[in-house]
Amino acid sequence: MGSVNTPIGLLNVTSEGEVKVLTSKVEGVKFSLTDAVDVTVDGMIYFTDASYKYSLKDHVWDFLEGRPHGRLVSYDSATKQTTVMVRDLYFANGVVVSPDQSHVIYCETPMRRCTKYYIQGQKKGSVDTFIDHLPGYPDNIRYDGEGRYWIALSLAPSLACDLAVRYPSIRKVMAIMEKYKLRASVEKNGGVLAVDLEGNLIDHYYDPRLSMVSSGIKIGTYIYCGSILHPYMPRLNIQENPPVLRTKYANMCILEPFGEVLGMEWIAYAWSKVDGRN
Repeated sequence: MGSVNTPIGLLNVTSEGEVKVLTSKVEGVKFSLTDAVDVTVDGMIYFTDASYKYSLKDHVWDFLEGRPHGRLVSYDSATKQTTVMVRDLYFANGVVVSPDQSHVIYCETPMRRCTKYYIQGQKKGSVDTFIDHLPGYPDNIRYDGEGRYWIALSLAPSLACDLAVRYPSIRKVMAIMEKYKLRASVEKNGGVLAVDLEGNLIDHYYDPRLSMVSSGIKIGTYIYCGSILHPYMPRLNIQENPPVLRTKYANMCILEPFGEVLGMEWIAYAWSKVDGRN
């Protein structure tokens, strides 16, 4: 089983619990914040190095510096070769291999986007936008085997964060606040987003009190969410609590609360493609 350890690199973990380091650096640069991993059917491993400059403990400084230190990396289990596939990424986070094995999708957290990198076919080696302008900052992405990707959204967009991405002066102010432990409270409305194989929005589940959601995995009728901060795992039965669709604007709908899950009030978006003339 392929696994990543943040400060070490790519690991192989056997069913007996034996751990072996497969690779700890690429192009002479050691991994500092390896993040997510997925494997193709032929054994090629793709993983992200969120930042070659900052560790997990200091990851906030990667955001505040505002430079692309992330990479999408491959590891050939046959040749033992480690290769940078895409460089200059802004905090490269989740990664998933498409069900048809033609491309991988990786997430860039501060840019609120997910991108395709083609590994087969005429477009091999090129990139395309999969989905951008996400309603939150993406972490991991998972395929459910039923035609949907589930993207974990660590928190909702905020004016402060969006301005920080655009303006270095805002990042400097936020860096001073971080240095003196005066970080603004913007960590809320975390959740998961479901999209189809073309990147079209389907459902959005989130909670005002949920933050730093790192993963969303659908098993049966449940969504399970992980977090890099919280010592619990929220679970939502999406069959019993379907998202409510009430269209008011094109491509948007209104939020409605629909119940309590592990003490949290989940809210669902159901996105519809509505002609703007309606």
